[in-house]
Amino acid sequence: IPKRKPDKIEYNCKAYFHYDQVEKKQYEILSIETIAEFTSFGSEVSVEVIKEKKELSLVLMGLKALTNLAPQVQPARTDIPFENLIGDYTVKVVKQDGAINVAVFNFNIFKKEIKLINEYRPEKENNRLFCKFEVAETEFSFGE
Repeated sequence: IPKRKPDKIEYNCKAYFHYDQVEKKQYEILSIETIAEFTSFGSEVSVEVIKEKKELSLVLMGLKALTNLAPQVQPARTDIPFENLIGDYTVKVVKQDGAINVAVFNFNIFKKEIKLINEYRPEKENNRLFCKFEVAETEFSFGE
């Protein structure tokens, strides 16, 4: 059995509302971004999404380089759009080594609010803290 790695925040998982002007649709976004910043290439986090009723699992598959014309220093980020998330949802961020961090968000489009209700790590061997969860109110956008 591999030794448990120490707690180290490597990712942020942000929840926010986003209105797509082109599609004229309202989305709930879960954004995963690295704490580390990358210079020469823009990168995105490769994520496999598993949606089961009120549970969303985001399995981190690694980083993917993007072809950027103008290099800039930024974290790797991926925005995952969902539609019609209403009420409480359990969001699990899962690393390939099996570590799992969990949050419960409450989505209320009618009040235009998202609440972070709880953050925790399941009791399991070699689990560790690696992801911070937050509501990114500064990124909220809504249609007319």
